[in-house]
Amino acid sequence: MDEISPKYIYLHGFASGPEGAKARYLRQCFATANRHLTIPDLNSGDFTHLTLTRQLQQVAALFPPPPQPVTIIGSSFGGLTAAWLAQKHPQINRIILLAPAFEFLTHWLPTFSHEQLQQWQTTGFFPIYHYAENREIPLHYQFIEDVAQYPEMELTRNIPTLIIHGKNDEVIPIQASRNFAVPRPWVQLLELDSDHSLVDVLPTIWQSVQ
Repeated sequence: MDEISPKYIYLHGFASGPEGAKARYLRQCFATANRHLTIPDLNSGDFTHLTLTRQLQQVAALFPPPPQPVTIIGSSFGGLTAAWLAQKHPQINRIILLAPAFEFLTHWLPTFSHEQLQQWQTTGFFPIYHYAENREIPLHYQFIEDVAQYPEMELTRNIPTLIIHGKNDEVIPIQASRNFAVPRPWVQLLELDSDHSLVDVLPTIWQSVQ
């Protein structure tokens, strides 16, 4: 009997899209290896009401029927999403996290002033620059409230995990991945001389993915 072929899914980052540099590169690499890489648009046509919970539900709906295994590659906020999917779904047999957004609120919220956060909470919306759309789009405050409901200490499932993180990451410091890896012996951390985008080390990423 033929081995059931796994399904591969790539999750892009926050305020990004399925046509980003890493997504396009990996799609081509998988195609060359005669594998299909599914790359959903996590904006779902409504970035304004994006939440981590919505992303988890959207991606889980793409899974093939169990017990067919699923491998997820996640970038930045997509990496955080991948980690939570792996915690909740035994069908996922390995994850590869590219500069995952661990300790996300700890690093992101300080980029806003106290006045901006207050305004966001009061009005419910705040303009966020969306890189895939090349424009500002209002994001609902529910995004922050939702992420806060996912404490990373609960990510305890023993699953083969590879983290690739740039030592010069200016968005999510590499220390966040180090903090995540230390108490989890099933996590392998590959530190590269790169920034948050990792676009200058794409061949190394593909080599590691293989």
